[in-house]
Amino acid sequence: MSLTYKHAGVDIDSGEELVRRIAGKVKSTHGPRVLTGIGGFGALFDASFPEFDKPVLVSSVDGVGTKLKIAAMTGRHDTVGQDLVNHCVNDILTTGARPLFFMDYFAAGKLDPDVAEQVITGFVTACRENDCALIGGETAEMPGMYAPTEYDIAGTIVGVVERDRILDKRNVHSGDVLIGLPSSGLHTNGYSLARAALLPHFSLDAHFDDLGGTLADALLAVHRSYLHAITPLLDRHLIHALAHITGGGIVGNTMRVLPDRHTLDLDWGSWQRPRIFELIQELGGVPEDDMRRTFNLGIGMIAIVAKEHTATVLEHLASQHPVIIGNVTDA
Repeated sequence: MSLTYKHAGVDIDSGEELVRRIAGKVKSTHGPRVLTGIGGFGALFDASFPEFDKPVLVSSVDGVGTKLKIAAMTGRHDTVGQDLVNHCVNDILTTGARPLFFMDYFAAGKLDPDVAEQVITGFVTACRENDCALIGGETAEMPGMYAPTEYDIAGTIVGVVERDRILDKRNVHSGDVLIGLPSSGLHTNGYSLARAALLPHFSLDAHFDDLGGTLADALLAVHRSYLHAITPLLDRHLIHALAHITGGGIVGNTMRVLPDRHTLDLDWGSWQRPRIFELIQELGGVPEDDMRRTFNLGIGMIAIVAKEHTATVLEHLASQHPVIIGNVTDA
């Protein structure tokens, strides 16, 4: 028998079927700046910025880690694409940038067009919500690298910021106030620890009244984007720095935006941790230090603002339920 690519585990027809399914959805994220359609070797984006004096491009790349294991176990693939886009949007937001376009990479052991379509539809949903074009991507079928039902995703985002509006740690001073914005849950970090703590005790379809749904619902809650809440404050020059709370926790990520010889004075009791974190700690016997280094613990973004602007910022963010969680101090 002759050996074909399909016999080796790669089905080109499945890839072409996926492109047919997603082409219209992807195009719905394109505005006049996108100069090419889906299917080319490279994507073209109009880089003229007449509204900027000195535009600076900002880029970031990330994934969603083992949250994908929860998606695979539940057969729910419509949220992880949103997670990835929103994570990347938040990362470049910490520089003051607005997103321009996003590109994805989807790799699977065996390409299932139904699964891939759900994931990419998530990319589309979040790109539209964040005024960002899904300008291109790559789909790879890699038998032997991944199990047949496994897949991984990564994304790259590009945004723009005015040079003199870039958020810089030199703007942060002792006495500045830390304002935390709530997360929607674990976001995209700490799932290896969460699975190890929770799954020996409960199935993903176990219902918890204090979680407001099943364990899967809590673990698959979409990583929140803070773009639209924060942008008006950036326009008014009311923010000194932003910290996106991902792997490394509140301290690890907020220290990244502090100048030398400054540190954090945090009030860990100033907000109520979402129940999902309490469950992880209780069932896994996880030490408090490990909880703080691994999870966002209910705070997804921290805005650092001057003390005299705190009331104004809190008023603007009222619908987001902000909370003062501490201050910047001299080290």
